[in-house]
Amino acid sequence: MADMENTPLIDPNILNKPKDVVAPADSSAIAKMPSKSSTAPDKGGYVWGTGRRKTSVARVRIKAGGGELKINDRKLDAYFTQPQDRKSVLAPLKALNVLSSFDVFINQKGGGTTGQAGAAMLGIARALLRYEPAWIAVLRDGDYLTRDSRMVERKKPGRSGARRRFQFSKR
Repeated sequence: MADMENTPLIDPNILNKPKDVVAPADSSAIAKMPSKSSTAPDKGGYVWGTGRRKTSVARVRIKAGGGELKINDRKLDAYFTQPQDRKSVLAPLKALNVLSSFDVFINQKGGGTTGQAGAAMLGIARALLRYEPAWIAVLRDGDYLTRDSRMVERKKPGRSGARRRFQFSKR
């Protein structure tokens, strides 16, 4: 210990700290602190969920209602023309049997139709989970809460795409 006091790499104030250092915070005091419930709706009565897939982002608001579903102020059938996209957007609601119990409003940005449908599905599932945490088992089993992290690979310098090379010329 004596040789440590002479080394320039160690701050001498650390070595000579008092024995009556403040004890760690009382865990019971932390437990008594009020926490904001994540399931509480906002001022308008909406519960929010955000979904992402590829380059698209879906901000989802759900509210108890009659089953209205709008994406960027358009009906589902007008926004998604492919049946598999419509099916994937409605999948979390059908899995819980609450298709006609909620009004769903989605703001979509970026990406193509498949990415937007995947983002909307994840956003709806997250909003439903915040609305009722007991539904986590059904949403997990249906794989609706898993974020698909696959993204487009970036273009590399000196190539015509991410992996595509220019045509090789022997002569």
